[in-house]
This record gives sequence, structure tokens and C-alpha cells, in this order.
Amino acid sequence: MAPLSGFHHVKIPVSDIATSRAWYERVLGLETVIEFTEGSTVMGVALADPSGAVQVALRLDPSRAAALAGFDPIAFSVPTRDDVERWRRRLDRLEQPHGGVVTGHDGGSVLVGLHDPDGIELRLYAD
Repeated sequence: MAPLSGFHHVKIPVSDIATSRAWYERVLGLETVIEFTEGSTVMGVALADPSGAVQVALRLDPSRAAALAGFDPIAFSVPTRDDVERWRRRLDRLEQPHGGVVTGHDGGSVLVGLHDPDGIELRLYAD
């Protein structure tokens, strides 16, 4: 069997494509690379960081987005603990609420309590 080599992308349900796209672009610095349309309606978008290493897809699905509110399905990897602090300062400048930086289970730094427009928690983690 061939080994797995990582994630291609993560898909997140959202209640409003335009609102969520703007948030992921402004807060996380992702860029839209693909729009998925059905008929003439945008039903999803694919976003990536400038390097293309992190890819997130947003799919219009209000009921699933509501069901995930408060849950933390994704922890983005950040290179260093200092970078987690830099993210904290960035979020503070953007007046984006979060729960601060805590120590992870392996002693790393984790920024918790960052919620997207649907209340889905995203974490930033460095070992």
C-alpha cells in the first residue's frame, strides 16, 4: 500500500459563502483559487495560503455549519511557538476575538478560541 503524504484540503461547511470567504481571506490570509458554481450560484470556494501548502474549501451547507458551531475540527500547524504569538498579535490588531495562547498536551503553544463566522473553532498549533 502507498503511504499517505498529508492532507490535500479540508472542507468546512458554512452558512454564507461571501461572509465566510471574506473572513478566511482577511483573518487567515488565504486567497480564493477556485469557485464552485451550480447553475449561477456560488456553492463553494477553495482557498489557499500564498505558498499553496494549506488548502481549505468552504461549502454552502448551513445545517452542517450550525451543527459544528463550538467544535474545533481543525488545528493549523504554525512553524514555531513565536509564530503562534505573532498570530495572537495579528488577531488582536484585527480585533478578532480568541481565547489566547495555552500550552498544548505535548508542551507546544496553541492559540484557542478563534471562531469563524459560523462559530466553528480553528486553532493554531506549534510543537
